[in-house]
Amino acid sequence: MRTVIVTEHQQEWLEIPDATVLTARRYLAEPDGDAEPGVQLLNLCRTGRYQGRGYYVSLLAEARGQRSLPDVKTVEDLKSQARVQALAGELETLVQATLRHDESDRFELNAYLGKDPAERHPALSEKLFASVRAPLLRAMFRRVEGRWQLEAVQAIGLADIPPQHRPFLLDAVKAFIPETSAPKARRTAERKPRLAILWDEKEPHKPSNKEALHRLVKAAPLVGMEAELIGPDALERLQEFDGLFNRASPEVNGVIYEFVRRAEALGMPVVDDPQSILKCLNKVYMHELMNRHRITQPRTLIVHRTILDQVVPTLGLPCVLKLPDSGFGLDVLKIESDEDLRREAERFFKVSELIVAQEWLPTGFDWRVGVYDRRPLFVAKYFMAPGHWKVNQVAEGQKLIEGKTVAMSVGEAPEQVVSMAVRAANLIGRGLYGVDLKQDGDRVYLIEVNCNPNIDAGNEDQVLGEALYREVVGVFARRIAERQPWNSA
Repeated sequence: MRTVIVTEHQQEWLEIPDATVLTARRYLAEPDGDAEPGVQLLNLCRTGRYQGRGYYVSLLAEARGQRSLPDVKTVEDLKSQARVQALAGELETLVQATLRHDESDRFELNAYLGKDPAERHPALSEKLFASVRAPLLRAMFRRVEGRWQLEAVQAIGLADIPPQHRPFLLDAVKAFIPETSAPKARRTAERKPRLAILWDEKEPHKPSNKEALHRLVKAAPLVGMEAELIGPDALERLQEFDGLFNRASPEVNGVIYEFVRRAEALGMPVVDDPQSILKCLNKVYMHELMNRHRITQPRTLIVHRTILDQVVPTLGLPCVLKLPDSGFGLDVLKIESDEDLRREAERFFKVSELIVAQEWLPTGFDWRVGVYDRRPLFVAKYFMAPGHWKVNQVAEGQKLIEGKTVAMSVGEAPEQVVSMAVRAANLIGRGLYGVDLKQDGDRVYLIEVNCNPNIDAGNEDQVLGEALYREVVGVFARRIAERQPWNSA
């Protein structure tokens, strides 16, 4: 397996005979040069900033089929206090038995690919790396009443490594390159078959209306389950359930993401799963992944500051500018002049290292194919909002104006629309996805794959009716049974 090492800036001292060393800018800007799968990638950039340069290195590595350390899920998990607390429990016995530091009540432990540069706590550094698969880690401990407690863990970057540690790091990298990661153990699910349906009553743009939520609850007993609607304040109740169906809009670092992350850690079936959220919420990842698998998309540029002047000559005007994690059509803009492009791009660059520019394809409606458990669930036409070029228009005061929805059976829809949607969704996972496509004559273009797609009573269920809700909860029932046989009390 070839190894690629990515750094924020060129480092003359970092010479690894059996690896390719690239800067982050080169890795992000020249995907064709290092896009082959089967690559082990060590991301030595700082990854703490969401949508920063280091974040995108790990994200696009996954899109290219490469094995990244750290992966994006690890990056996000380290921001979770619940994950740090769980890690503290995993390390507790070893910490109390081996940590020796009498100079003060605070202690920092570095782990470079599982090696302690101070060579005082080799077992603890190795265990830390085994639990948190990030190449460069720093753990902070505090002594309270004679016992050491883990306070925080950070994934650090090459810029945080002192010069005197560089020879040690080189040796650690050389020793690590031939290694393979051991599979992670899974926790088993709880015994009782209960499904939690997470929703947020205060959310302005809900993915399911109240009637659809009630139909999901009513469908659960038909497949031998119980279902309960829970809100964002019910995180500590999660262990009461066997599965989690998320019907609230997820945001990375938000409470909804913490729900799905913790549900997965508990070993229960969860839709949306954390990986699907991270992949679907980022349009840069989406473009890279679909392009690699030759799924037709509108002409697209992944834009950083140095190539902004290529957008108009390449795509023409008007074109579309997108913030990578925009949803509900928010921060998806029609650009009609060079001035618009410069102004809006500058605003986006304050948030994200990379943005997406795409050719404008005007159509009267978008296809939406719901794909669930790797199969098509429903097909609908989403017509444009009245007087607007998008399906959704958010008016002043956050009021959402939508075009009409016309559903049809899967068999009525064009075969190429359904087949492209299923193929694209299956590249993400086996959850529930809403695949958006445009059709221009005989040509079909993938726009994006959405996690947490709308399922509203009166819209997406126009054809299947109650059967749609039974199908959704039925997949949960099957997955729970596959993980642990259900025994009635």
